[in-house]
Amino acid sequence: MDNDNNQRLINDWYLEYSNDIYKFILYLINDHEHAKDLMQDTFIRAYNNLESFQGENKKGWLFRIARNITIDFIRSKRPIHYLIDSAVSVTSQGLTPEQNLMLSEQEKELYKAISKLKRSYREVIILRKIKEFSIYETAHILEWSEGKVKTTLWRGLSALKKQLEKEGYHYESV
Repeated sequence: MDNDNNQRLINDWYLEYSNDIYKFILYLINDHEHAKDLMQDTFIRAYNNLESFQGENKKGWLFRIARNITIDFIRSKRPIHYLIDSAVSVTSQGLTPEQNLMLSEQEKELYKAISKLKRSYREVIILRKIKEFSIYETAHILEWSEGKVKTTLWRGLSALKKQLEKEGYHYESV
């Protein structure tokens, strides 16, 4: 492919998937500004590595890039400092007042509870239950076996249920 075709392809993918990728990263790091930057980095890396794209599921490929970039970002921060920073008030993490109003009270509680789970649980819950990837697609994105996806999802949902109960939020099902 030539550069013009590559740029058009990445631009099309950006228009189609940038919002989903941004939300995925935001769920993982709880930081609006960094999530925007990492989302942009995802598409830059996709453009720079387009020759390695083998015609597989483009959305899954982009999410795998986003996950890897986000993990690199988390590792580059001093871990204890980053945990403290990201644990500070989920609702004040850079969401605009309009974005904050759009979230229902239930979404806020769920978002807050998910942000307190360990990363592997957050990732699998977001991909399977929020972004609605299949077990196969989730395994591909996370570079896990399908069995690990199923087990981690089950454990993550159990941890999420406990976290919601701990915060006093009563629900019918997760």
